[in-house]
Amino acid sequence: MGIQLGSLTIEDPVFLAPMSGVTDRPFRRLVRSLGGGMVVSEMIASGEMIRAAARSRRTSTDCAAEQPLIVQLAGCDPETMAAAARLNADRGAAAIDINFGCPVKKVVGKLAGAALMCDETLAARILEAVVRAVDLPVTLKMRLGWEPGDGAALRIARIAEAAGIRMLTVHGRYRSQFYAGTADWAAIRAVKAAVGIPVIANGDVATLAAVDRCLAVSGADGVMIGRGAQGRPWLIARAAAHLAGRPPPPAPEGAALLALVERHYEALLAEYGWERGVRVARKHLGWYAAGRPGAAGFRAAVNALTEPDAVRQSLRRFFLSPTETLAA
Repeated sequence: MGIQLGSLTIEDPVFLAPMSGVTDRPFRRLVRSLGGGMVVSEMIASGEMIRAAARSRRTSTDCAAEQPLIVQLAGCDPETMAAAARLNADRGAAAIDINFGCPVKKVVGKLAGAALMCDETLAARILEAVVRAVDLPVTLKMRLGWEPGDGAALRIARIAEAAGIRMLTVHGRYRSQFYAGTADWAAIRAVKAAVGIPVIANGDVATLAAVDRCLAVSGADGVMIGRGAQGRPWLIARAAAHLAGRPPPPAPEGAALLALVERHYEALLAEYGWERGVRVARKHLGWYAAGRPGAAGFRAAVNALTEPDAVRQSLRRFFLSPTETLAA
C-alpha cells in the first residue's frame, strides 16, 4: 500500500497532520521516535518565512535534522509561496505541502488557506508556481470546499493534478463546518475517482477501527491523523503497523506512559525555555490525561503551576497508580 512521490518512498501511508501550535518539533520527534514515519510541519506562513530569512538567514524549520520532513506552507501570493518553497528545499525538506484547508479567520481573511477553494484562478497560479520552483514533490491539503454543494473539491483536485501536484490530502469537511459535525469520507471517494494521483483521507481518524472504515468508505490511498494523535502520539505508529498487517505496538500505560509524558515535557522545556515551555506543555498534558480518573482536577492543577519541578511532581502523582513505582 506504499506511495512513491518522486524519490520519496512512503511505505506506510499514515501521516501526522499539520496542526498549528501542536505538531511542533518536539511533538514530531516524539511521534517519529515511537515509530511514526511521515510527519508534516506546522503550517508556515510563506510571507513571514521570507521576512525571517531576510533578517537572520534562518527559519524555524530544520528540515535536514528531521528527514524526511514534509513542510507545509500557506499564503496567497504565488511568487512568495515559490520563494518559501525554495528556502525549505535548500534546508532539506523532503516535500512541500500547500495549505488550502485552514479555516481560521485570520488565514482565510488574507485569502489563504480554505479561501483558495473559492478562487480557482489564484489557486492554479500558486500550485503552478510552487511546482516550478522546486524539484521536490509538491502536495496539497484541502477541504471539500467552502460550503456544501459548491463542488470545489473536484475542480481544485483536477487543477492540482494538472499543475503537477503529486498527492492530495482531503479533510472531509467544508470550511463552513470548521471542525464540527462528522467528516464525510464518502465525499473523498469522489475526489479519488476524479484524479490519478494518490489521495489521503483526513478527518475523524482517531482509532484503528476508524482507519479501516475511513479507507473502506473513501477509497483513499492512506490516512492523515490530526486531533486523534493529541495526547496519543503513538497512534501514528499503531495505525501504520495495522495497515501493514503487523501487530501494532501497545499503547503505553502506567510507568511507561509517565516516562513518555516526562520525555515530551522535558523536550518542550528545552525547545522553548522553561517559562514558555511550561505554558506550551499544558495543553499536551491535558490531552495525555483525558479519559483518566481525576483528569479534570489534574488539568486545573497543572494549568495553575508555573515552576517546572512542581509540574514534574504533579505528573508523577497523576500517572502512577499507588501500586506502581518509577522503576516498574
